[in-house]
Amino acid sequence: MSKGINVMAKSKSVSATPVSDHLRATGNFNPAWYELARMDPEWLEKFLDMGLKPIAAGVLDPLTIEFIAIAVDASCTHLYAPGVRRHIRKALELGATSEEVLAVLQCVSVLGIHSCALGVPVLAEELAALEAQSPNARKAS
Repeated sequence: MSKGINVMAKSKSVSATPVSDHLRATGNFNPAWYELARMDPEWLEKFLDMGLKPIAAGVLDPLTIEFIAIAVDASCTHLYAPGVRRHIRKALELGATSEEVLAVLQCVSVLGIHSCALGVPVLAEELAALEAQSPNARKAS
């Protein structure tokens, strides 16, 4: 079991943003966060602390964390390519096989089907409603 991340381990003085500082020092700070860090460092720190708590707890092994990160970053609601690349690289470095990474990507790809599962019935209902209002208004294929 992993010991997790101790963001204060090497710090000699107390920082107002230890999580952000740790992520910057380890090269894991998302460049998209710099402006937010400038505008509201306290809010970003709380957000990052919340998001990293499960990782820091050490309950999940590092490879499982990378698989989850791949799934989150590759999901249709996120699509964060730099994160997908970083976490795939890290997963492979930790010993993941290409088959395992592909399985993660295949599992998360089913999220996209929900767009059709939601939208197609609505489309059918709206086409039926339009047809009922004016039978000649639109011919559905």
